[in-house]
Amino acid sequence: MTQTAEREALGRGEHARRRVLVAALEVLVEGGMPGFTMESVARRACASKATLYRHWPSPSALLVDAMDAEFRPSPDLDTGDLRADMISLVSGLATGLTGSRFPTLMAAFVDAAERDPALADLHAELTRRRREPLLRLLAGAVGRGELAADTDTELVVDLLAAPFFYRRLIAHHPIPAEMPGAVVDHVLASLRIGPSS
Repeated sequence: MTQTAEREALGRGEHARRRVLVAALEVLVEGGMPGFTMESVARRACASKATLYRHWPSPSALLVDAMDAEFRPSPDLDTGDLRADMISLVSGLATGLTGSRFPTLMAAFVDAAERDPALADLHAELTRRRREPLLRLLAGAVGRGELAADTDTELVVDLLAAPFFYRRLIAHHPIPAEMPGAVVDHVLASLRIGPSS
């Protein structure tokens, strides 16, 4: 196979993979987990079940890949302006939560994770990866002395993220544009800034 033919084959394979991942999320939105089968996804993606099983050993594995592709973690950010960087990362979270199908997808995924221990582990891994950019940013701030050495960075991430999940998924209210800045300012005000404070 020539290099050109190989690139074209890889491109077709990636396009087909994206088509299956999109189809998987469409099936999940329409039918929830009870309707989420390899057969239903294959039908929606115009692919065979055998093709799906060659790439994903189970519906759970396919679901995790589809959710991971849809909700990518934010890129690392550390410009030296802690407040601005925190607002930027939290704004990315808020934007992801405002997508029209996010609540349906997340509710179905969390429900599935509660019922399937293997899926729960995968869900925890996806969540851990999405927290990492903020954790690394906070660890850098601790290292520079902008935050106290005993800052519980895991708790800080919880405090930053929780209001947005609550507002969007529990209270079903829109997320105003000024909310990321307000949340970051409240959280920063609660922390002991610097090594001597």
